Amino acid sequence: MEKARVYRNPCVTVDAIIEMDGGIVLIQRGKEPFKGMWALPGGHLDYGESLENAVARETFEESGLMLEELRQVHAYSDPGRDPRGHYISVTFTGKASGTPRAGDDANYVRIFHLDALPPLAFDHAGMIRDYFIWKAGQKSI
Repeated sequence: MEKARVYRNPCVTVDAIIEMDGGIVLIQRGKEPFKGMWALPGGHLDYGESLENAVARETFEESGLMLEELRQVHAYSDPGRDPRGHYISVTFTGKASGTPRAGDDANYVRIFHLDALPPLAFDHAGMIRDYFIWKAGQKSI
């Protein structure tokens, strides 16, 4: 009898880059890694869930905002980008509605102007930079 193969696959997460009221929506993380630091709303893809549904769900859970007209911006796959292990994160943008309110594992939600962004968790500063490059050319980076 042949042994079953065990595969070590990366985890998949999603992050939302939301422009609102002249700034970018960020959440303050309520748990490790990077507890207390600011980050883009996002989280893990659930089994059987699409990337689009995951980013809409995570955004609502953490910020209270509803996302529509989703557009995929970029995927980040550097094996060292997350201290928990090999994570692939896919960024999206979309039209947000609602009033920002912290929920789930977010302590706070706030809109930061680009010239006043705090230090960010993970590689989220690069994600925001790449988003504006993508937005300027409306193409994949």
